[in-house]
Amino acid sequence: MPAAWVYILTNRPNGTLYVGVTSNLARRIWEHREGVADGFTKRYGIKRLVHAEPFDDIRRAIQREKNLKHWCRAWKVRLIVSDNPDWADLFPLLA
Repeated sequence: MPAAWVYILTNRPNGTLYVGVTSNLARRIWEHREGVADGFTKRYGIKRLVHAEPFDDIRRAIQREKNLKHWCRAWKVRLIVSDNPDWADLFPLLA
């Protein structure tokens, strides 16, 4: 079981992107989907999980998140499309 995950959410294909890190991917995505916490994802309706990367070390995951946040949008879109060309919501696969 991975120690941490880096993930990307969107509100629709080619929509607004959000990059995050968590130790419990299913719980964290559920929180985004339910609007549990106020913030960016709730304000923009960002609920669709389109990319996730597992990490054995939380420190490596945090560094990856920081790197992705500094990427230009085109690079993030290419990353998503390389594994998920239809921008399908991956949340149902977590159950």
